[in-house]
Amino acid sequence: MLLLATDTSGRSGSIALARGDATGSCEVIEVVPLAGGTFSAQLVPQIAALLAKHGFGKHDVGAFAVASGPGSFTGLRIGLAAIKGLAEILEKPIAAVSLLEAVAVGAQVQGRVLALLDAGRGDVYSGEYEVSGESARVRAERLVKLEDLFAEPQRGQMQSSETRNAPTGETILATSDHRLAEAARTAGLSISLVEAIDAGTLAHIGWRKIQASETVSPEQLEANYIRRTDAEIMAKVSY
Repeated sequence: MLLLATDTSGRSGSIALARGDATGSCEVIEVVPLAGGTFSAQLVPQIAALLAKHGFGKHDVGAFAVASGPGSFTGLRIGLAAIKGLAEILEKPIAAVSLLEAVAVGAQVQGRVLALLDAGRGDVYSGEYEVSGESARVRAERLVKLEDLFAEPQRGQMQSSETRNAPTGETILATSDHRLAEAARTAGLSISLVEAIDAGTLAHIGWRKIQASETVSPEQLEANYIRRTDAEIMAKVSY
């Protein structure tokens, strides 16, 4: 099956074309980078160009994988709207993948993993996952202050990423962000630095979800912002 994956969650993004088979294997055919700030103008044309380059059309796509967040409000809205439209027209399933989930899986450890991503403004996206095999089950996702994340009381629950199976109650730290990794190490904590997440990574995780029937319809696809929008914050303050 031909799988199309997209990531428009950050300052830059990417799209990927992959081929999955019944054994669970997923071969990434090509990953194409997207320049930030122009997702609305280039996303659909780039998808069409990528398909055409490899001799495919939109009707050859059997399923979609998309970064559902967290990340840029505008970027996520654009990416999800495009996939919603294509999936609805083609009547194909969608695998929504959290970037925190991708980090947790990318750590390649078993047990409890705390996946971390920079959220800007001194904040960190934090996702606690239970990893089993190549799948990750979310326990909680939240927004935390960087200075609170590595506070002394929490250190007892965190352990070195070198231990492949976390003892009960202990959590392995993982991130794809070099600055967060350095902050953790400065705080005296070991952390697994995973490869940068792109649409190719999402294709692999998305294919596993599709195989397990963990998909959503276009109507069910929603952004996982974690952080509230400025408008929501101001509305609450005004109220």
